[in-house]
Amino acid sequence: MEDSGKKYKIFIDGTFIDASSKEVIDVINPATSELFGQVPSCSPEDVKKAICSCKAAQEKWRKTPAFERGNYLKKIAKEINNNVDILALTIAKEQGKTLKQARGETLCAAELLEYHAEWARRIEGEIIPSDDENENILLYREPIGVVACILPWNFPLYVLARKLGPALITGNTVVLKPSSDTPCSALEFAKILEKIELPKGVVNVITGKGSVTGKEISENPNVGFVTVTGSVSTGQKIMQSCATNITKVSLELGGKAPAIIMDDADVDLAVAAITGSRVSNAGQVCSCVERVYVQKGVAELFLKKITTAMEAVTYGNGVEKPDSVMGCLINHEAVNTVHAMVKKAIEQGAKLLTGGEIPKIRGAFYPPTVLANCSNQMEIMREEIFGPVLPIMVFETVDQALELANDCKFGLTSTLYTKNYNTVLKFSNDIQFGELYINRKQSEAYQGFHAGWKQSGIGGDDGKHGMEEYLKTRVVYMKY
Repeated sequence: MEDSGKKYKIFIDGTFIDASSKEVIDVINPATSELFGQVPSCSPEDVKKAICSCKAAQEKWRKTPAFERGNYLKKIAKEINNNVDILALTIAKEQGKTLKQARGETLCAAELLEYHAEWARRIEGEIIPSDDENENILLYREPIGVVACILPWNFPLYVLARKLGPALITGNTVVLKPSSDTPCSALEFAKILEKIELPKGVVNVITGKGSVTGKEISENPNVGFVTVTGSVSTGQKIMQSCATNITKVSLELGGKAPAIIMDDADVDLAVAAITGSRVSNAGQVCSCVERVYVQKGVAELFLKKITTAMEAVTYGNGVEKPDSVMGCLINHEAVNTVHAMVKKAIEQGAKLLTGGEIPKIRGAFYPPTVLANCSNQMEIMREEIFGPVLPIMVFETVDQALELANDCKFGLTSTLYTKNYNTVLKFSNDIQFGELYINRKQSEAYQGFHAGWKQSGIGGDDGKHGMEEYLKTRVVYMKY
């Protein structure tokens, strides 16, 4: 049994304080359906207080040498590693992933902050040739100011680090707004900020309903940049609110990643990679494989092997049963949504090969599920599932596969399995997705650039290009 639930305060101006609102949000462990924690449901006044704290601290933080800002990131990373057990356990209990996966997320968050710390001496301006005599044109890159980071529930600590690292190293101050489903890990993280004595106001952490806090964040004139990882509907609402002050936005939204398996593919490699991708975090990953297109010549072999592999995936409470490969979904509503999509696909002609039934156990679990005989017009092939369900369709030609993969409103990640150089080049040039993985599972690098096309978003994260999202330019024309 859980205890009565940890009670948290918000973190503003370097101190944990009570919110002005007495309303709280219950955080439920989806693996047990029991109360794990309670966080404040902030009012607009609390949000304004956090933003004002950021604004007051930003000028001094901007003028702090970048290598000193980088040293703070290294201190944070070190303390994450020192507190990996409590952070991972918090993530596992509030989000439902296995403890092993939660530990991996925590360690990667620390690595990501260490990576961004190394940008300290690499933030560069430019000298641009002038058309006039006796003139220099200088391009400066400056921090935007106050950055608001709206975080998702599926990777609450990793995405926090993904946004916080580049924001801080470039001289911005930050308001962190975690998901109401998984706010406890962000407030446990705030304890690290307090411990290392990060200057007051540089990072503030608020919690609350998106309809209240998100609206105030995105309409506040003191916020210069809002970066969001979440659903398409959330991104649309944030964009509309940000239009009030023409506030810059970066959106990483939904995905419907195709995996294309050609006749010449290493089928065992494809099966292992796709299975791992599909059951990672119980399929609640925007970049994981959401649909499979397999060429006719290897379709029968692939279907047999992928079904066996998915059937072998164990699932359960990843804290009580640490050997479980897969944890649970975020809540029972998500389970019902996934199951409704599976039932609809079967009614439309899909063939259920494994899974497809809600297990009669405690917690928000759904089994690894494989659907064959799917068509590209089915909802299961067009809308994000966000559960461990794998719909599969057979194709015949390379051109048909490319057309099917691109026939989608999303454009985040994609995967191709083939040994044919011509096929690789064709997909590399013509796939309408921000990322293409060839003969491997989806897993973006810290130094890459994770950016979607179409409704998958605007802007991006990671690497040099992700870091530069947090900068603005000033050009100086200098006559002499």
